Amino acid sequence: MQPIPIIRPVQRTSDSPTLAHRNIHVVTPLWKSPSLSAAMRAPVYLKMESFQPVGSFKARGIGLACQDSWEAGASRLVGASAGNAGYAIAYAGRKIGIPVTVVVPKTTPSWLQGLVRGEGATVTVHGDSWDDAHAYGTRLAEEENAAYIHPFDDPRVWKGHSSIIHEIADMAVRPGAIVVSVGGGGLLCGLLEGMHEVGWTDVPILAVETEGAASFAAAVRAGRLVTLDRITSVATTLGARRVAAKALEWTTRHSITPWQVTDREAVDACVRFADEHRVLVEPACGASLAAVYGKAAPLEGLRPIVIVVCGGAGVNLGLLDEWKKMLG
Repeated sequence: MQPIPIIRPVQRTSDSPTLAHRNIHVVTPLWKSPSLSAAMRAPVYLKMESFQPVGSFKARGIGLACQDSWEAGASRLVGASAGNAGYAIAYAGRKIGIPVTVVVPKTTPSWLQGLVRGEGATVTVHGDSWDDAHAYGTRLAEEENAAYIHPFDDPRVWKGHSSIIHEIADMAVRPGAIVVSVGGGGLLCGLLEGMHEVGWTDVPILAVETEGAASFAAAVRAGRLVTLDRITSVATTLGARRVAAKALEWTTRHSITPWQVTDREAVDACVRFADEHRVLVEPACGASLAAVYGKAAPLEGLRPIVIVVCGGAGVNLGLLDEWKKMLG
């Protein structure tokens, strides 16, 4: 994990807004899905993180990290993202009232960059992948004496994401299994932190990736962190070539089963989910849905099943149609 650069405290005035009045994320509903329950022949619940203000769970952990940096005296925030994390940083920065720069790779669509700019953030395009943007972003943060917000490898981000579990527990649903998509592992780490806080240490997790972006599965197989040569999946927001070390560490303390689906299965799941639930999600989210639609073997006999519908801002009807055509 990249350390946060040293920052100079800024003067707070008596009328400075308090963070208690600057909520970044919202409490999302937990739905029981008739169609997915029928597919699995078991109760299936959906934690609808796609309903966050920025369209994804990123509002939770990123929001907390941004708030914490502001409290510590940061006068500017810098982040690197292919989409969702950058959008969340920009949104949090606007809510808090602090300037934000988001570095995106060249592959980030212009309309998605527009979402980030729409929150008042400065967008800088650099490199061919998130890793390139990340390296440049950390240097930029040091040069500008800003706080760097890592999208997934930060204990503050994990703590923010852990609130998902506390909300599920408050809704009186104890899962038999939790299904989640894995990119860099930040959401996975947050869920596990929350599960151990509420005593769900025996509840297994199915950690789903798409083929071509499965850095977590590769690390579990090797017993060490593995850096993928490149990301070949359309689920670009799962495109961390190397997962957080903490994600691999959790496999020694909790039952976590890596699972992979194809891009076509992920996109088909997005289409089916839109038809059945009237909600658009990215292929990164479609991966976990596909595992349940496909009756993944590790879930057999477990009930109820909770899917974290992580959402994603990088989807629209046109893109969904393009992915369908591209994947046949």
